[in-house]
Amino acid sequence: MKTRLGCLSNKSDSYSDFSEFLPPAHETAARCLKVSTDEVVRWSESFDHLLSHKHGLAAFRSFLKTEFSDENIEFWMACEEYKKIKSSTKLVSKANKIFHEFIDIQAPREINIDYRTREKTKQSLEDPTPTSLNEVQAKVHSLMEKDSYPRFLRSKMYQDMVNRASAQGQRRSV
Repeated sequence: MKTRLGCLSNKSDSYSDFSEFLPPAHETAARCLKVSTDEVVRWSESFDHLLSHKHGLAAFRSFLKTEFSDENIEFWMACEEYKKIKSSTKLVSKANKIFHEFIDIQAPREINIDYRTREKTKQSLEDPTPTSLNEVQAKVHSLMEKDSYPRFLRSKMYQDMVNRASAQGQRRSV
């Protein structure tokens, strides 16, 4: 048991160790064919640029799964969907779902936030508005930008994508 837990606690930079969590190689390769080298490189210029590109977001999600921290990006994406809801009934329902899945203590996919933020969010969701999750979403965004994003850019996974996109671009120009 100790050996198994030790394996989980050591974060790996090799995404091949976690291939079961990633899309099949042919899907990853197909995605890379659609993304230019410039686009993949631009992901390194800005975290927001990475998140705004569907293939960048998918790559970052896959990377976070290898680190067992994909709850952060899943929470951020749920907040993005939440902001678009117009119906007050659906807003309440989605707010409750997000709270119980990500914010509540012992939530199945609990995000790492401080007590004050958790309590403030809980209060704001008593009468939810489209902006009720903005503060907590910004904190999670900042955490990912300062912590996970630099590791993503240094990862073998990202470096391989840059190399594949570059090789694909060279093949096209020949």
